[in-house]
Amino acid sequence: MDDYCEINIKHELEGLVSSDEIQSAEMSPWDKQSIYKVPASVTNLNKEAYKPQSVSFGPYHHGEPHLKPMEKHKHRALLHFLKRSQKPLKSYVDSLAEVSQSLKDSYESLDPEWERDTNRFLHLMILDGCFMIEIMRTSTKTENDYAHNSTKTENYAHNDPIFSSHGKFHIVPYIKRDMLMLENQLPMLLLTTLLAVEDEQTKQDEEFVNKLILKFYGHKPPNSSMGKCVHLLDVYRKSLLWEDPQGRKKERDPRKKESCGQNSTVYEVGDDIIWSAIELNEAGIRFEKSESRSLKDISFKGGVLSLPHLVVDDTTESTFLNLIAFERFHVGAGNEVTSYILFMDNIVDGAMDVSHLHAQGIIQNAMGSDKVVAKLFNSLSKDVTLDPGSSLGGVYTAVNEYCKKRYHKWRANLCHTYFRNPWAMLSVIAAVCLFALTIVQTVYTVYSTYNN
Repeated sequence: MDDYCEINIKHELEGLVSSDEIQSAEMSPWDKQSIYKVPASVTNLNKEAYKPQSVSFGPYHHGEPHLKPMEKHKHRALLHFLKRSQKPLKSYVDSLAEVSQSLKDSYESLDPEWERDTNRFLHLMILDGCFMIEIMRTSTKTENDYAHNSTKTENYAHNDPIFSSHGKFHIVPYIKRDMLMLENQLPMLLLTTLLAVEDEQTKQDEEFVNKLILKFYGHKPPNSSMGKCVHLLDVYRKSLLWEDPQGRKKERDPRKKESCGQNSTVYEVGDDIIWSAIELNEAGIRFEKSESRSLKDISFKGGVLSLPHLVVDDTTESTFLNLIAFERFHVGAGNEVTSYILFMDNIVDGAMDVSHLHAQGIIQNAMGSDKVVAKLFNSLSKDVTLDPGSSLGGVYTAVNEYCKKRYHKWRANLCHTYFRNPWAMLSVIAAVCLFALTIVQTVYTVYSTYNN
């Protein structure tokens, strides 16, 4: 029996290709994938956060009953797109046909029906791609833009339910939220190909689509290139992590152990956790708003913990859950958003922590209740693990070392007790002065008695 097994193993080894070829074959499909289906083990925690409510983009949610009403608006958007470009539909189909396999390969789990029927797949790509472009264009244009470009731009009806001013304020915000869901992404290759056929100049501007997406979400485009992005969610994620070098007046010195942030040496996080914001404040740590709004701009120096400003609203939970899912499934995407959420989960335990961070200008609460915001941060980190090599490891270590020194807490207690408000300070000053006068009087009395 042993000889039989040995012979079979030898035959199998002889039939195998080299290890380099095996590795190359395995990596090939993974390199192309960028749009993933979130498994049930993740979605069960919050199913609504990963499921589009207004519109579907791509094959994953196409045809779902509650999303069908938006399909008729996609066809109207395609007609306007073609009329404006003055190019035949065939020119777009032909260009997409050349990259059809690459578009399919972008999806991790594509139904066999889409794999077999390329024409149907391309029809879906054109409809959804043009609709996404039209949504972003019409939402970022002002009334003056339409007035001055009436010859080039085919305007929509003033009472259009989607592309009018009314739709911009009442419908587009829900579409905008759905566009940030991982399962609802379109490959960046699709958008760039459509725009390149429409206008040759767009083909030469690699950042055109990135700038359009950032403008659509109200983010300022960076001065330098954002690099290659795989889809809209990837662009949005990079915009949250972007730091404007001109906006940072003070550069951190990496030689100082006390200054820890995204530019610091990478530390092993291990089992380190950070106390809540209230506990840190009682331990002598002050909070300040960072100079930039980048989620990476977290640093600790001289007893001051700097954190970026964040607006928390009804879309925050869905957006961050999809960003975390993208970092989790897309190898090489990074872990900065996940690290930020886990860090905030550590320092936010309850409503008082949110209130303290709000007072420091770090959290802007658009949800009303501080308790709801605290619950939000605590729920975002469920079943999420932090990469041991996170760039925030240095911050964890420095904060914990600072908290271990008792004199920091004593000093903080002194400040909180006696220097919290002007009246308390005046009382302390008066007490010190009275005590000093008493000592002077005592010394003078003793001195006079001694001389006599």
